[in-house]
Amino acid sequence: MVARKTDTKRRIVEAANKLFYMAGIRATSVDAIAEKAGITKRTLYYHFQSKDDLIAAYLNTRDQVNLHTYQKWFDGQEGEVTDKIRAVFDGISKATSHPKWRGCGFQRTEGELANKPGHPAIKVASSHKKNVEQWLAGEFHRYNLANAEVTARHVLLLLEGALSTMLVHHDPAYVREAGNAAALLVGCDLRAGEGA
Repeated sequence: MVARKTDTKRRIVEAANKLFYMAGIRATSVDAIAEKAGITKRTLYYHFQSKDDLIAAYLNTRDQVNLHTYQKWFDGQEGEVTDKIRAVFDGISKATSHPKWRGCGFQRTEGELANKPGHPAIKVASSHKKNVEQWLAGEFHRYNLANAEVTARHVLLLLEGALSTMLVHHDPAYVREAGNAAALLVGCDLRAGEGA
């Protein structure tokens, strides 16, 4: 019984993930999610008290996936930390060039919920961005950057700006240039750490 309950909940979140990402959270009805999951609306509400809870669950599923993808690009790149951070932006450049890319799910959800700062999904999105920043800071500490936390925040701002700009221009050159700027920042901080 527990396995079936878990499977149903997983199917609901998978359906929500696809529909919310492709069409947006406001444009996607609970009825559409229930239909895609192959369940009744009543069953959906058995697992999630509200659409708001389902939106938060949708973003929760994206948190570790996105973070692991960034880590994979970073760890998979040979060379200096500057090469590794540029590889993250190169990976984003390729991902954002895919025809099914509709933007950063976190940014889009935050935009749709801008008038609801206490919404549970806003808290999940904020937590995700903090997770990315903390991961960057940890890597930068490992490479002995002088100001790892500050540089991590600057790189996160470049990353967020690159994702946002792709929604407007659909030109991966902007992401690559943000990657070059991030590599410059990281390189300057690395040299400062070596001089200490």
